[in-house]
Amino acid sequence: MSEKGFNESVYEIVAKIPAGRVATFGQIARMIGRPKMARFVGYASNNKKSWHLPWHRVVFKDGSICSQQFFDQSYKALKAEGVKFTKDKRVKMPDFQWQPESESMPADIRDWPLKF
Repeated sequence: MSEKGFNESVYEIVAKIPAGRVATFGQIARMIGRPKMARFVGYASNNKKSWHLPWHRVVFKDGSICSQQFFDQSYKALKAEGVKFTKDKRVKMPDFQWQPESESMPADIRDWPLKF
């Protein structure tokens, strides 16, 4: 984790989760270098500073939607993004879990070696 605070580091990751993908609380905790603080990632979602972030894309490791209060909204939002679910309304994690390290970034032409 950098000089940023814990919550700010969490918010930075949550903001990067692309539409049609989900991340788990534990995954986010590992990504910021605090692997045993998954529960605190959830606590960070309760901060009014983060209301604008795509928290519907953060789920439990079994693919279940975490917010019972906003279950229907989260479920509909994820379905609208193309996320598929099991019969018991859990995200099909093997297909939709965000893997930023394996998803390729668009190539930048400035990085290509020039050949003459």
